[in-house]
Amino acid sequence: MGAWIIQGLAVHGGGFGEACCDIPILTLPPQFQVTIYNPLGRKVEWMVRLPVSKHIFLVKDPNGTVIPSDVVTMPSSDRQELLFSASVPALGFSIYSVTQVPGQSPQAHTSKPRSQKSSSRILTIQNEYIRARFDPDTGLLVELENMDQKLLLPVRQAFYWYNASTGNYLSDQVSGAYIFRPNRQEPLLVSRWAQIHLVKKALVQEVHQNFSAWCSQVVRLYPGQRHLELEWTVGPIPVGDGWGKEVISRFDTELETKGLFFTDSNGREILERRRNYRPTWVLNMTEPVAGNYYPVNSRIYITDGKAQLTVLTDRSQGGSSLKDGSVELMVHRRLLKDDRRGVGEPLLENGSGSGLWVRGRHLVLLDKARTAAVRHRLQAEKELLAPQVVLAQGSGTPYHPGVKPRRQFSGLRRELPPNVHLLTLARWGRETLLLRLEHQFAVQEDMVGNLSSPVTLDLRNLFSAFTITDLKETTLAANQLRASASRLQWTVNTDEGHTPKSSPFQLDPASVTLQPMEIRTFLASVQWEKDG
Repeated sequence: MGAWIIQGLAVHGGGFGEACCDIPILTLPPQFQVTIYNPLGRKVEWMVRLPVSKHIFLVKDPNGTVIPSDVVTMPSSDRQELLFSASVPALGFSIYSVTQVPGQSPQAHTSKPRSQKSSSRILTIQNEYIRARFDPDTGLLVELENMDQKLLLPVRQAFYWYNASTGNYLSDQVSGAYIFRPNRQEPLLVSRWAQIHLVKKALVQEVHQNFSAWCSQVVRLYPGQRHLELEWTVGPIPVGDGWGKEVISRFDTELETKGLFFTDSNGREILERRRNYRPTWVLNMTEPVAGNYYPVNSRIYITDGKAQLTVLTDRSQGGSSLKDGSVELMVHRRLLKDDRRGVGEPLLENGSGSGLWVRGRHLVLLDKARTAAVRHRLQAEKELLAPQVVLAQGSGTPYHPGVKPRRQFSGLRRELPPNVHLLTLARWGRETLLLRLEHQFAVQEDMVGNLSSPVTLDLRNLFSAFTITDLKETTLAANQLRASASRLQWTVNTDEGHTPKSSPFQLDPASVTLQPMEIRTFLASVQWEKDG
């Protein structure tokens, strides 16, 4: 059986957003099977997009029921994508079958091109929760509305580029692979307008923006989605003018943020950032752009205390807020000078000859500040551990000979609470598993519900393939029992009575408690189910 894993083939970059290789193009057979695996401890609804030929397709769910699907033609190309919504249980998989309908082809694509001089009314895409408006004269996003929370925020999004420094009278340091140093504070617009195409289908609404020959974007909304998805494609960056370029996506709003913005720390705790400031020393800011850039592993947001605009990333990038109400993220770079930091060459990969291109996604959330953490925490988890999609020809073969075929399976008897993340579940021995559980909310982060409260789990009958019979807690690295671990004693400031509570070393699998932001590691003795 031939199989392909296609989720995650999008181009990934490192550092501040450097590019990698091209996305492979797959030719799918007339009949194939789609297995979607969900690693999260909760059920997910996931929109599957597959490159297909120009035909009509029939999609059936794990029960054999035909479900809604659609074929979308990409503007300015003959490429088509099949769309259908998959429901995948917690820590499990669902298998969908796709069959090409013989002798039928989709109608000519329904994209509606709009020029930058269109005199029509404001262009809008929306679903049950989100409405996004675009200026018909420029093609740019200009307004975002959370209809569920009755929030309306002018948001202008566009692409800019910093001219990379080649040294000046202050320093001969150039911008390179390890150094970000633009030669001026204000970036240059890639384009003041975008040629746009509107696509409206039952399963998706999209605005395709073409800013230049090397910069484009699709702004997308699926039914039931509470965020706006921006899928950008940048590159190959032209450098024939002799200027190295560092490209950003910037969001400008009217929020009064008073020099503050927030970024995550390795996808967990949120850190406050203050422009031109360091909390532990007096800062002499000589690089006002680069000196205010911070690593963004999963999210960056700004707030005025009432509304909050959050941007989730699909990879680590550099980001900042260089003026009030603004958020920017570095998406791609191409430079002409070596920064003398060890690489020994400029950041100038040629790829297939003209340079590399990179594709990625930003998810934009507009929420009330008091409820924003619930949205961005759970969506960031879903983004990090997105379902994996595997394809197989025909109707596939049994995944385990001798076992009755399953079209759907969940490794959990019940879903985990929203504030609990299953961080690790791995074999540690024949009858032992390594188990890590994480509380993914900080103290007082959820200011409306109780997701920031301690949570207690009953692990005995949680998993469907085995039963936990004994539990021993270890240190985080699982290299010694917690009972025998010796740690340095620190004098800490405890605020508002939130003193960490020590857990007993003799554990009851029926009652395991996680404090906010706590990760606990266990060696679990298990008894396997007969058909596990």
